[in-house]
Parts: sequence; C-alpha cells; structure tokens
Amino acid sequence: MALCLSLNASSLICKCKASSSSSSSSSSIDPRNHNAPHALDAAFIRRAALLADKSAGLTSPHPNFGCVIATPSGAIAGEGFLYAQGTTPAEVQAVEAAGERCRGATAYLNMEPGDCHGDRTAVSALVQAGVQRVVIGMRHPLQHLRGNAVRAIRSQGLQVDLLGEDLTSKDLEDAQKACLLVNAPLICRAASRVPFSVLKYAMTLDGKIAASSGHASWISSKQSRNLVFELRGRSDAVIVGGNTVRKDNPRLTARHGGGHMPIRIVMSRSLNLPEEANLWDMSEVSTIVVTQRGAMRSFQKLLASKGVEVVEFDMLNARDVMEYFHDRGYLSILWECGGTLAGSAISSGVIHKVFAFVAPKIIGGKNAPSPVGELGMVEMSQALNLIDVSYEQVGPDMLISGFLQPIPDMVPIIPSLNETVAMDPTISPYEPRIIFFYKAWDPYGAFSNFSPHPIQMPDENGDYVTWLSVEHYYQAHKFVGVDDTFAQNCVKKIKSVKSPEEAARIGRSMQRQRPDLVRSDWDNIKIEVMYRALKCKFSIYPHLNSMLLLTAGSVLVEASPHDLFWGGGRDGEGLNYLGRLLMKLRSEFLGETSSSSETDP
Repeated sequence: MALCLSLNASSLICKCKASSSSSSSSSSIDPRNHNAPHALDAAFIRRAALLADKSAGLTSPHPNFGCVIATPSGAIAGEGFLYAQGTTPAEVQAVEAAGERCRGATAYLNMEPGDCHGDRTAVSALVQAGVQRVVIGMRHPLQHLRGNAVRAIRSQGLQVDLLGEDLTSKDLEDAQKACLLVNAPLICRAASRVPFSVLKYAMTLDGKIAASSGHASWISSKQSRNLVFELRGRSDAVIVGGNTVRKDNPRLTARHGGGHMPIRIVMSRSLNLPEEANLWDMSEVSTIVVTQRGAMRSFQKLLASKGVEVVEFDMLNARDVMEYFHDRGYLSILWECGGTLAGSAISSGVIHKVFAFVAPKIIGGKNAPSPVGELGMVEMSQALNLIDVSYEQVGPDMLISGFLQPIPDMVPIIPSLNETVAMDPTISPYEPRIIFFYKAWDPYGAFSNFSPHPIQMPDENGDYVTWLSVEHYYQAHKFVGVDDTFAQNCVKKIKSVKSPEEAARIGRSMQRQRPDLVRSDWDNIKIEVMYRALKCKFSIYPHLNSMLLLTAGSVLVEASPHDLFWGGGRDGEGLNYLGRLLMKLRSEFLGETSSSSETDP
C-alpha cells in the first residue's frame, strides 16, 4: 500500500484522497502483498498518517493524530482521526467503530497519544477494548508529553512497538517518514525557535515571477492556484513583503469554503504601503504588519484605526520575526513573497521547504524579477540542494517541491520531567519564581483558557449548561443577553463548535464586524466572566487544582506576546489579567485548604 499524503503544511507527495468515512469493516490490506518483514505494520502506519492528515486546516494549531485498528488477518476493523484537542480522540473513534473486533487486535498510531493534563482517554480506550498490541510511528515530539502514553500502555500489559526503536526495516523507515511529515510543524516547534516555514512561488519556464513591468497575474494555472488556496488553509499564517502589497494588492484568503483562515502578515521596513489595501479589510481574518521601530508613526496609527496590528522590531529581519511568531504559538507559516524577501528568509535559515510551480510559459525580460533574490553565492558549488524532491503535474504546470533543511531529528531522547523527577526526587518542576504559560500544549498549558477542559456553568435561568472550554464560555458571553436574533445565533454557533480556536475566531470576528451586537457592559464584566469560568474549571478537575496549588509562591504570567490585556506582552508591558486571576484563585483555594485544616478535629 503506497502512501500519498495530501497537501499539508509540511509535504505534498501526491494528491491522493483518503476515504471520508471514519471506519470500514470490510477494508483490508492483503497480507500476501506484504511478504517483507514488517511490511504490514508499515502499511497500517502509513494509513494512520494519512488519516491524521485529514485534520490539517480544520482548526489550527494542534497535533495531527490518526488511528487504525487491524485484526490479525489484516482487516481494518476501525479507524479515526483527531479533529482538534479536546474533541473525541482518534483512538476512541477507532475503538467505537471496531467494537468487539478490538479483542486481540493491533492498534496503529502515527504518533504517541498526547496525555493532555491528566486526560488518559485515548490510552484507556485501547486498554478497555481488549487491544493486544500497539504500534506507534513516533514518540510525541513535546518533551513534557514524550513517553507518558507509551509507559501507561505498557503498564497495562499491552505490547508496544515503536518504529525506529523496537521495529526497524526499510519499509518501516519510510512509514516513519510519513509520520514525521504529517506533524513536521510540531516537530520543528519542539526542536527550534521558529515555525515550520514553506516558501511558495510560481514562475515561468525561464524563471520569472512577473513581467518587466511587474505584472504577474496569472503565471500559474487555476488548478495550481486552487492548490495554493488549500495550502494556505493548512497554514497558521501567510507572509508577504511590502512590494507584494503595493503591486498585487492580494487578499491572501484560503477561498476554500470555510474552515481555518490563516493570519496575514506583512513585512515592511519602511511602511511605504498604500492607505487602502485588501489586507486592511479585517472582516474575514486579521492582518499583522511587522516593521522597524519608529517607522512612519502616522501610518501606524492609520493601520491601528483599521484594526491592523502593528509589531515593531529594533532591526527587522526574517529570523527575529519568525522567533516572535514562534512565541505567539504559530506552527506553520507560508511565505508568498517576492524575491528580495525570499532571499533574506533563505539566508536567515528560516525556510524549511519550497513549493515551486513552473508554468510552461516564457516571458523574457532582462529586468523581470526572479523568485529568489541575492544569496551571496558566486559558484554553482554553493547552490542549495533540495532534499526529498518530488514532482507532480498540476494542470499544465509542474510542481517541484523539496526540503531546504531536513525535519529536525528528535534523538537522543531527553528524559521527560517526570522521568527526571523519578531519578532525582530533589528536583521540583515548580521551582521557577515566574511560571509562564500560553498554549494548551505547553507544560503549564492547563492554565490556558484554551485548554480542552469542559465546564458546567449556570445560564440565565439557573440551569447548568456544558461549555467545551473556558474560551467557548468567554467568547459566547460577549453576546449573551443581547436582544438580537443574530447575536443569539452567534452564541449558539460559538457553543457548538468543536475547538476553542474556532470559538475564539468566531467571537473575535463578530466583535470586529458587528460591535453593536456586543453587550454594552462587556468591558466592565469580561474579567468577572473569565474569573467565573476559570474558578469552575479549577474546581471540578482535581488534578488541575493540584497543579495550580503546587505553584504557590510563583508568579503566573500568561506569555502571549501580543495580548496586552490578558497576557504579559512581548516585553512584559502587558496587564497579565489571566495570570492575576489564576493567582487570585490560587490564594482562595489555599485559604479554603487552610480553613479546612484548622476546623478538622
């Protein structure tokens, strides 16, 4: 069974589409076609990776998980993929689809399950279903999660085989590569301080990205452009330079019928940008402009009045910008810039992969721009060679893709925090005086309002209602009580979406588009709304309560570099209200514990 991963933030091997059904009791992989050692294991791991890729772009960012449960005869009993953190795990979906056929079966996972803040749902599903063996394509790349699920499964008596450790062969090596590709952005985040970056460009057969006049519409075919829309929809952000804004006036939308819309980023040192541009339209998705400190203050104010966020750097360069967006939690960024910025990004070492669409056209022109500017190379021996190059015809165009640098190696395996504490009990994970938290996958991610922990809160009638996360509750309450059908529908929509990222996107977008629908007292009560939701979360989950109490004596800081209200800000200038509320809760819980101890006989 050959694996063809569909277009995602890390790879385009070919355009094969997996079945849309979550399970297929009649599906099987004929063992007779896999006589080589471990060939069947490799085929099922590839299938799990292909399933995992289905979630790319539905909501971002989050890891991609797929699970296949196969009977000893080689039949697929059940399968599934994770939509987003906090939704039904892939393992649970596969177990439910397989039913009794799980007894004695083997579960194939593209990646070790993420034990997210005490949630052992995925592991428990496999154990309770009677699965006998688990084959895992790769360990979890995040160090504080790595190895947790493997140890938990083995402790229950199941056989666990890890590709590259317990099982090795050429087939398995290729299968593991598929697992690495589907989560390349997360691996890059774990191994470096920059997001996984893809440079995309379209050029003529003679290597031009525009005519001498600057005109560039359209070099590539409609089929290629549709592929680019899909690639955008699987990225956290799309980045262009000022020259692209001036000449092309792009929208940089995904145009794929809903789902994830990437943030748009403009890099401009001088801020010599038009006052009117499609990127300044915030109705669908936000735009961030990064520039040099002090550049055109008056224009910065104009952008701010349109809702565009401006971020200043002492010296504007690609690596500093990427490190900044890494700190904001971005996993994957698509570069659709001109040659000058592309050359700078490549020279800075932040580009991981290239997608080059070559159109069968010749435009000529001595001064016509090329896709990559000056790199300082004077001999062909200095040329950068792509790794794992692949070729695909897209309509009349040829797509050439490959890596400029390999996916970071995750070995050697550094002991996790739990393993370190087990080896040396004097080491405490709660020693730092200042504890930073931000994204739900971070070691202290449970403190985030985006963490996947449902809460039950009373509604206007006093009836308890379940919200899938604190963020769901918070965003919906911007519109609760407003006497308007549109506002009421917005509350229902936020409540029903599967992930906190989607809830935030809907709430923020509606607040920008229809500020008249936001309740009039919102600025006065939003802190109280967040506090009530946080108190509920840390009251109903004992392990979260313990985690919070164990930080006693430490300052808690929400490390968002861009949110100056809830977060600490980029340079510590933020108000950090989320951290303040958590410290307030911690004091209340500690006070209750103290009072309880004093009253005990």
